[in-house]
Amino acid sequence: MKPNSLAVFNSNDIYPISADSTMPFEQHRDIFYLSGVDQEESVLVLFPDCPKEKHREILFLKETNEHIAIWEGEKLTKEKAFETSGIKTVYWLHDMEKVMFEIMTQCDTVYINTNEHYRASVETETREDRFTKWLKAKYPAHTVAKSNPILQRLRSVKDPIEIDLIQQACNVTEKGFKRVLNFVKPGVWEYNIEAEFMHEFLNNRSKGFAYTPIVASGNNANVLHYIENNQQCKAGDLILMDVGAEYANYSSDMTRTIPVSGRFSERQKAVYNAVNRVKNEATKMLVPGTDWAAYHVEVGKLMTSELLGLGLLDKADVQNENPDWPAYKKYFMHGTSHHMGLDTHDYGILTEPMQANMVFTVEPGIYIPDDSFGIRLEDDVVIQENGEPYNLMRNIPIEADEIEELMNS
Repeated sequence: MKPNSLAVFNSNDIYPISADSTMPFEQHRDIFYLSGVDQEESVLVLFPDCPKEKHREILFLKETNEHIAIWEGEKLTKEKAFETSGIKTVYWLHDMEKVMFEIMTQCDTVYINTNEHYRASVETETREDRFTKWLKAKYPAHTVAKSNPILQRLRSVKDPIEIDLIQQACNVTEKGFKRVLNFVKPGVWEYNIEAEFMHEFLNNRSKGFAYTPIVASGNNANVLHYIENNQQCKAGDLILMDVGAEYANYSSDMTRTIPVSGRFSERQKAVYNAVNRVKNEATKMLVPGTDWAAYHVEVGKLMTSELLGLGLLDKADVQNENPDWPAYKKYFMHGTSHHMGLDTHDYGILTEPMQANMVFTVEPGIYIPDDSFGIRLEDDVVIQENGEPYNLMRNIPIEADEIEELMNS
């Protein structure tokens, strides 16, 4: 942060559905990351150069009372907030304007928290947006800076505690997947499979799916963001399952593709093994210093080679390809890796080199609508200071022969 500046971070709203219905509360990951506070109507202020030492870190919380405790459950008291966050100065929210006036007279720059994630597409006005509007109107002479680039760099490199929590999320996902391997057979419905995952996740102290699950049988797998999960699984088809458990607000992100009947056809297995080879070779490239864009070019070369081997492309397709949309993109049209952590598509500046302790997915796929199947395989890995990345999903079955053996045991 610049000298003599402060930064403000807001909780998310509880979002309405209609009438008195609301969506389950999900904390804004930035205030959670910085404070551990997982409660609505909370505000964190950081002011490292504040002349009054007690105002260098401040938490503002919604005042709790016995009535709230009875109807909604206990909220953070000032003492509990200190235990959670380590922040000694805790005020109730109704004192915020008065305290903010004092500290705003002592600072020159205010860091506001905007969403600059490369996938962000937000139409809702957030609590953070409303606060920023109020702040800029009330204090127009202050310089405004943005905290997001700082947070992108901080959050993309994981602390050992964070890696442990992501590992826990992956372990819960593993239990769900092993349960499903024993459950799937011709005639089950995609939503039955989703329910099996959910049962296992909730039973293992997860709140549920880290993102909307994809359970795509047959040709549904060729729709990349298929989430209806309402079709029957037929003998001879494959099921692409892109699911992951959350744990303590941290995500896991797994994809496996399994045969409904417990055995791959020869063609399905050939394509499956090609995808798995690309995943294994791509994983080796995730080392400190790797450039994200250059990495994807190299993965494209691996995939091109496999598609030639499968007869899906010929040499003429490759020689005549459009460099902006290479030939392999006909069968593999999405990226291979994204940051993962508190958000499934986590923070990270993609134009900066990869660093140790970043967590990435590796998820190549081949999609063949003419054959009514698509195959994607995905693991979550931690970049190491030296050597190949550490696979957090190393215990989740992935080899075609192992999948068949487990489904038929």
